[in-house]
Amino acid sequence: MPKFNQPLSGLITPRFGGIATWGRLPHVPLDEAKGVDIGIVGIPWDGGTTNRPGPRHGPRQMRDQSSMVRKMHQVTHVVPYDLCNVADLGDCPVNPANVEDALQRVETYFKKLVAKGIRPLSMGGDHLSSLPVLRALGEKKPVGMIHFDAHTDLYDSYFGGFKYTHGTPFRRAIEEGVLDPKRTIQIGLRGSMYDNDDFAYGEKMGVRLVRIEETIEKGPKAIMAEARKIVGEAETYVSFDIDMLDPVYAPGTGTPEIGGFTTREAQALLRELRGLNLVGADVVEVSPPFDPSGLTAYAGVVMMFEILCSMAEAVAKRR
Repeated sequence: MPKFNQPLSGLITPRFGGIATWGRLPHVPLDEAKGVDIGIVGIPWDGGTTNRPGPRHGPRQMRDQSSMVRKMHQVTHVVPYDLCNVADLGDCPVNPANVEDALQRVETYFKKLVAKGIRPLSMGGDHLSSLPVLRALGEKKPVGMIHFDAHTDLYDSYFGGFKYTHGTPFRRAIEEGVLDPKRTIQIGLRGSMYDNDDFAYGEKMGVRLVRIEETIEKGPKAIMAEARKIVGEAETYVSFDIDMLDPVYAPGTGTPEIGGFTTREAQALLRELRGLNLVGADVVEVSPPFDPSGLTAYAGVVMMFEILCSMAEAVAKRR
């Protein structure tokens, strides 16, 4: 068994001690990353936010809360750090004053990451952060996606024609040919709507739209069985918006919607990702100013760990 990066043990140094990196992993800047299979990356940017701001502060609080995540999965007993090399690569460059420039900076960073053969697991940041990551991952061939969210993020524009907000990233990704709509499923959709344009567009393009009512009625295994069939064995991205959870569990987010999933239900869904060819993932929209307690951030990093376990298995399977 090759020796990979290991988290700092809470049995040696208390979990409240040490420098805050994700999961207490080593910090390895991208330029120095050699032999890294999965890179944890922060995207401290919320230039696409249209409602309550604050996700730019998400990565810092999520790193702090991630000290509570131990190394072994409690159900599967997977230890992702024994399967592949994982490191915290730090935060990618952003520009809080200019949306287009920020998107370019993030895209450039993730293209360098992909060129090194690293699979990204990022934390936002608002949901527009997913677009430049998809541009990097889907540059040569569009990827499929399993998307957990209260919202489709398939709107065309906001505020009289502005194309880049956290409500538009996946429409742009489909238009740009980096996301395959016929291999995309969105799970947990709910809440009041401006209109039906986003749903109509998704249906037209072949996206599978799953409202939360259908998810609850059929159950996580049935919904995820369909998701697995949709994405197949090809390269797949996972995007998890924290507002997928009910605000009781995740009040710290920009666009909360009541009637959401419990953390336990979300974990049950994510555990069905095992065996898929996961080439990247993100957890976004954690806004610490609306939850100083850190519980929203903690929920976010636990979801990241669920995804990480399946990503690590995907890496190990394809060595």
